[in-house]
Amino acid sequence: MNLKLNTRLADSYRSNSQIARVLTENWVKENSFCPNCKENNVSQYPNNQPVADFFCAVCREDFELKSTKKKFSKSITDGAYDKMIERITSENNPNLFLLTYSKMHLSVTDFLVVPKHFFEPSIIEKRNPLASTARRPGWVGCNINLQGIPELGHIFLVKNSVVADMKDVRETWHKSIFLRDKTFEAKGWTLDILKCLDSISSTDFSLDDVYKFEDKLKLRHPENNFVKDKIRQQLQILRDMDIIEFVGRGRYRKIK
Repeated sequence: MNLKLNTRLADSYRSNSQIARVLTENWVKENSFCPNCKENNVSQYPNNQPVADFFCAVCREDFELKSTKKKFSKSITDGAYDKMIERITSENNPNLFLLTYSKMHLSVTDFLVVPKHFFEPSIIEKRNPLASTARRPGWVGCNINLQGIPELGHIFLVKNSVVADMKDVRETWHKSIFLRDKTFEAKGWTLDILKCLDSISSTDFSLDDVYKFEDKLKLRHPENNFVKDKIRQQLQILRDMDIIEFVGRGRYRKIK
């Protein structure tokens, strides 16, 4: 994987945003691979595709690309709120490529994929409507809250200018693929427990450590009066999926 951007492609452009788009899209087309199957390339859709930018010609996974010359912040600005909610609750929601590049070195520094099964309505933040004096008065946009996505959903192909092993990327991807078969309610519980585990700094943890999130989980799921039972159920699921392991006497270990 070559981290350098092909700057020759920008010779006919003057707009900085157009230059960034052309260079980063070309880099993904030339260097990325499908994290879901053994295909070592992704194909680019024609411009102005309404949903996605890239796709895998073998397994038909779709990918939307967002890029920046700075580190991505806690959230990403996206389009219309209602359309975004409609999209993430549909079957054709694309996976998300996030690319960071260095303008000084003209190279990619970070490149990761967020699988679409980590998206749920709670991570889509509604922005305030545009003012009456705006071109589109009353239009409501949204942000994607990256902090609402568990660490398992941030799969780096490149991190701090270091290229990840392709096999490791695909293994990490498939650890969470079971989420696609879950309802939004069931998936929400699993994602919430994953986020709780992210908040526990040590690799080893106890059942009591997770019980400490009971009040927080109750606020997220007010209809459930058996939160501790649900915690144990979700830990069992994560154990069966080889995301954590049971080491005995109410203790667990995160599997790297």
